[in-house]
Amino acid sequence: MKTQDFLSLITEHQDKALLFEYAPNKLVGANYHITEVKHITIDSVDCGAQTDSWKETIIQLWESPLDILNTKYMNAYKALAILKKVGTMKPYTLDAEVKFEYSNSNFHTAQLYVNDFEILNQNIIIKLGIEKTACKASDICGFAETVIDKVESCCTTESGCC
Repeated sequence: MKTQDFLSLITEHQDKALLFEYAPNKLVGANYHITEVKHITIDSVDCGAQTDSWKETIIQLWESPLDILNTKYMNAYKALAILKKVGTMKPYTLDAEVKFEYSNSNFHTAQLYVNDFEILNQNIIIKLGIEKTACKASDICGFAETVIDKVESCCTTESGCC
């Protein structure tokens, strides 16, 4: 989901509670806070010596131990107010992918993609997921996109990779 799409979604549903599902049927606690918004530029070189760059917006969610008894989720109106204030200080790249950084005692710290969302009663449920790593130079390195029984190293002198 792009940053603009997320901002539009919560603008359209400001009266609803904003919930985040970080794994199937597992919600970020109602005691969460938005503690940081990162405007990231990635400049990369892959194993095929190809360069790439892109931007991401990363919104950090943190469960406050001081609010552990809180059962009322933040509404989209409050989240939007926080994100608008951030945008006045550091403008968003609206076509940047939005991710959410989160962890708890049972879930490792991860930057999670938005896979989908659901409007259910008075809730917006943002369904997050982990993206698997992939070889971006698979065509150059000779890796098929399907599972291969025998994989030879792409990092040989003859391969043109690495």
